[in-house]
Amino acid sequence: MSTGTGIEVERIAGACGAVVRGFDLRDAQSPDQVEALRRIVDEHLVVALPDQHLGLDQLERFTDELGGRDVTPYVTPVAGRPYVIRVIKEPTDELNFANAWHTDLSYLPAPPAYTVLHAWDVPAYGGDTMWANQYLAYETLPAELQERLLHLRATHSAGMAYGTGGYLEQVAGRTSMAIEPSPEAHQVHNHPAVIRHPRTGRAALFVNPVYTTGFEGLPADESRALLHRLTQHAVHPNLTCRIRWQQHQLVIWDNFATQHFAINDYAGQRREMYRTSVRGTQPVAA
Repeated sequence: MSTGTGIEVERIAGACGAVVRGFDLRDAQSPDQVEALRRIVDEHLVVALPDQHLGLDQLERFTDELGGRDVTPYVTPVAGRPYVIRVIKEPTDELNFANAWHTDLSYLPAPPAYTVLHAWDVPAYGGDTMWANQYLAYETLPAELQERLLHLRATHSAGMAYGTGGYLEQVAGRTSMAIEPSPEAHQVHNHPAVIRHPRTGRAALFVNPVYTTGFEGLPADESRALLHRLTQHAVHPNLTCRIRWQQHQLVIWDNFATQHFAINDYAGQRREMYRTSVRGTQPVAA
C-alpha cells in the first residue's frame, strides 16, 4: 500500500507487522518524517525497513530522533557507545540472545518505548524473530478476566535472567553475548497488569514469562497459575508475526504493545546485530 507520500507499507501478517519502504535513515529525519514513522508503528507495532546502510553514529542519531537513547542494563555496551549493544551469535555458539518470549526491560520503572535492531550479518537461513500483539492478547481474553486484570499489578524482575547465579550466568560459556550478571537484577518493580498505551490509548496486556514474577496481593499458587495462563495465551500463533532478517534491515517495535522471541535455528552460522532502546515512560494502568 502506498501512502501517497512516497512511503510504501506492506503488511506481513494479520495481527501485526509491516515492511516499510520510502525512508532513508542515513539522513537526519524531519519531525514530520519521524511522526509519520511513529504512526506506522502505532498501527502495525513491528516495522521492518530494508536496505538501511547505517553506521553506529546514524543508528544512535535515529534513536534520538525517535525519543532519545536509553541504556540496556546487564549487557556490556559497545566500547565508547553506552547506549548500543551488540547482539551476536558466533558459529560455535550454542545459544542466541532473546530466545524466549519477553518484553524488553519490563523490569525497569520506565521500560523503553521502542526497540531498534539493525542487522549487519545474517545467516543464510533461520534466525527469524517473532512478535506477538499484546493489544489482541488482552482483547481476546474472557470479559470477566479482562475486568479482573484491570485491578491487578504485576511484579517484574530481571533476576531470573541477569541476576547473580541466574540463567545467563549459568550458560555464559555457550554464548558470545557480553552479559554482566548482578545482584541488582533481583530488584522488583511493579506495573499494572494491563497498561494504557501512551500514544494510542489502547489497553495492552503487560506481563511476560521472563521478567514477570507474579501479581501483588495474590497467593503464590494462584499467582503462578494466572501468570502461566496469561503468558501462554499472550503468544498464541494467531496473535503473531514473523520477520526473516536481511542484511542492513532495521526493525523497530513498540515495546509497550508487543512481546518478541528470537528463534535459535541456525547452528553453525553467524548473526550480528546492533540494538538501541528508545527512552520510555512509566506504564500507566488502563
